[in-house]
Amino acid sequence: MKMLKFALAPLALALAMPGVAMAHQDQPAIAASNTLLTLTVEGKSTRTPDMAVFSAGVVSEGKTASEALAASAAAMNKVIATLKKAGIADKDIQTSQINLNPVYGQPVIGPNGQVVQEPRIVGYQASNTVTIRSRDIKGFGKVLDALVASGSNQINGPAFQMSDPRSAMDEARGDAMKQARARADLYAKAAGLRVVRIVSISEGGGYSPPQPVYAMAKMADASSSSPIAAGEVEAQVSVTVQFELAQ
Repeated sequence: MKMLKFALAPLALALAMPGVAMAHQDQPAIAASNTLLTLTVEGKSTRTPDMAVFSAGVVSEGKTASEALAASAAAMNKVIATLKKAGIADKDIQTSQINLNPVYGQPVIGPNGQVVQEPRIVGYQASNTVTIRSRDIKGFGKVLDALVASGSNQINGPAFQMSDPRSAMDEARGDAMKQARARADLYAKAAGLRVVRIVSISEGGGYSPPQPVYAMAKMADASSSSPIAAGEVEAQVSVTVQFELAQ
């Protein structure tokens, strides 16, 4: 049995002498005089996103830990109330991080430059962050502006996604199979052979929402609606197909 094996990039060709590949248990059974062609292709499909995932948080300070935490909680309550007023459902709001850290003052330096007193705690800083799924892309900018007006001083994201990627994934699978068959026909013709049948199909990978590089956004002016450009998101699937080739 001859074996041809190709990957996306670079294309690799492996030939096995008749009977040799039969010794490997993981090789599918084909006629000894035929050739096994293995192709790995990537199918793609694009969609306009219908959901934006981002995080919003508040940072508060206080002389004591309890004061800082209470201030942070009060500020976050306002943020959550604003989100609900903007039409964000409870299921789309999730607390993702709560931090409480001491704030240190400057060390006391002596006349000779030596530290005569180590930095002391002068207060505390608390932060509270929620992750939000906004299912109204057109109104997303107004949601951001409302958050800032309600006291949120940290906004990260967004990551645009498909709320239901199944149809896009199926389209990507179809694209992968078309590519695989076209490439199999190409190699078969170049080798003076023909495609007899598909021996096996296996799928690897799948849809993965784009992961944004989050940037801190301390927004102070909500006088105009924040411009939002959602663009497109892509569904990808990797498919490995084995073909039997013959004279």
